[in-house]
Amino acid sequence: MTSNTQTLVVNQRLLDAHGSDQDQSTNDEVLLDHAQREKRRFRTVSSKGHNVNVFLERANMLSIGDKLISECGQCLSIAGAKEPVITASTDDWQVFSRACYHLGNRHVRLQIGEQWLRITPDHVLEALLHRLGLDVKSEEAIFNPEPGAYQKNESHGHHH
Repeated sequence: MTSNTQTLVVNQRLLDAHGSDQDQSTNDEVLLDHAQREKRRFRTVSSKGHNVNVFLERANMLSIGDKLISECGQCLSIAGAKEPVITASTDDWQVFSRACYHLGNRHVRLQIGEQWLRITPDHVLEALLHRLGLDVKSEEAIFNPEPGAYQKNESHGHHH
């Protein structure tokens, strides 16, 4: 049985959002969860059904919106995939700040929004957030954690 599915081999990441190559139009999209975006070698399937084998030299985290170029010249955009997360929120800035402090003190990967934060599911951390007074819910959402103070990630383009 032969397959009509094209396999795209990717070994190049285009420049970040501040570089000129990011303006190249995309041919396809790859949905990746946060753990996949941290890998430099992986296999996945694109939105158009193409097998994609990624072999990147550097272990820089891929960011949503980054672009990859295949050996045959196809340009693939990185999109976030929904995954299980815990989202916690509060209207109280002091409670929110304390929660961020305690999670940061534990070196927890987290996404920070306007009085909300998001982490991967962990019953101990979920209980901590409840005790601190945040509203906590389990849901499926795109998890886009902060890259960290010491992590070099040029394509992390939003402003805080």
